[in-house]
Amino acid sequence: MELNQLAFKMYLKPNSVEEYKKRHERIWPELKKLLKETGVKTYHIYHDTETNCLFAFQETNGSDSQSLGENPIVQKWWEFMSDLMKTHPDNSPKQLNLEKVFSL
Repeated sequence: MELNQLAFKMYLKPNSVEEYKKRHERIWPELKKLLKETGVKTYHIYHDTETNCLFAFQETNGSDSQSLGENPIVQKWWEFMSDLMKTHPDNSPKQLNLEKVFSL
């Protein structure tokens, strides 16, 4: 099975990183299950304190995790997180996909 990788950054609102961490410590079981069922093998999110950006990295088992945004569970999570992040009108996080320039 092909392993796909995706790296991207998202943008936190000022003074929201601690609440962001708390909510992810209590990620909804149904969201966690959905991610695993759709092939998300690993998902890491890091905070850059200089820019207040989040750097995310996903590995998926041959699936396109970006289509998850069509799922009502994901949409509900976006709404739940929208007070902490810069978002689009549909509450999806504003994000910028990053280009891989090196692998070892």
